[in-house]
Amino acid sequence: MRIPWRRLLRPILLVGVSLLVGRIIIGLIGSIDWGAVVSSLARLSWTSLPLLVGLLLVRQSFNAIPLARFVPGLGWWRSAQNDVTANLLGVVTPPPGDVVIRVSMFRSWGLNPVDGMAGVTLNSLTFYVIRFAAPALGVVVLVGEELSTGRTWLAVGSLAIAAVIVVALVLVSRGERLAFLVGTVAGSVVARFREDTEPERWGAAVLDFRGRMSTRLSRGLPGALAALAGMVIVDGLVLLAALRSVGVPADALSAVWVLGAFLIAYPLTALPLAGLGVLDAALVVAFVDVAGTSLEPEVVAGLIVWRLVTIGGPLLLGLLALGNWRRNVRGDDGMEGLAGRR
Repeated sequence: MRIPWRRLLRPILLVGVSLLVGRIIIGLIGSIDWGAVVSSLARLSWTSLPLLVGLLLVRQSFNAIPLARFVPGLGWWRSAQNDVTANLLGVVTPPPGDVVIRVSMFRSWGLNPVDGMAGVTLNSLTFYVIRFAAPALGVVVLVGEELSTGRTWLAVGSLAIAAVIVVALVLVSRGERLAFLVGTVAGSVVARFREDTEPERWGAAVLDFRGRMSTRLSRGLPGALAALAGMVIVDGLVLLAALRSVGVPADALSAVWVLGAFLIAYPLTALPLAGLGVLDAALVVAFVDVAGTSLEPEVVAGLIVWRLVTIGGPLLLGLLALGNWRRNVRGDDGMEGLAGRR
């Protein structure tokens, strides 16, 4: 599949703006010695790569579980392919490139694409629950450490958002009236920002969604939440391994602080490209505040390695999955054509 270069303009601009914002935020704590950052990156040895790649594969394995639970007949392996391929197309093509490839894959596997996309919606909502519950887990991890009041209130507010999403999902699954009410209320809220929104249509859409997904939601939600929580924790472990691999010692920045600060800042992944630039800057500020400015180059280097693994790795996996799927589809078409000529 050829991707015109002009289609890459949007992701390039997103990366540029994100990094610029991050650079401005980091600049608030002092200038970065980029020569020292490069020297820290040079410490990364080949022996660190198997651990980083292994953690990435575990992360993606957890990430594939919810969709497999929400879409009957999909299975874990196809769910993993669908996720990484959609992630790739979502970055390198304009919307709705990721939706188109998901639907095409569902059809090629003999699955109802409407049910498949309903599962994708549930998957996204479940991830938002974990995304906003993560700061509360971060506060628990950092119990006994000195935490600012702002971080604690951030965790409380994020947990409230996660609870609202869970309650809405449960209400939708409980009955048609509640499903219609939830959709109408949500539509009324959105209508305050978008004049063309019709709350009744939102209610009807949620009602239809409930008819397709109520059983799968009640059965799949606990396992999906557990899997995505595991994914986020492993993501933090990738960051920890990256920091250690470039020379950030445990006595300066403990594993507890790395995971706790990462979880507290995790809602920033809702920004484009998983918060690239903004999240990184917030973590640099948090880590340097604990480890000291002398380790700032190592911290920045560790975050660069983490981003290369967690953003570049899934894109590479998506490219491999897309190529594998296209070969299989052509093979299936060829077999059908051969059977038709017999």
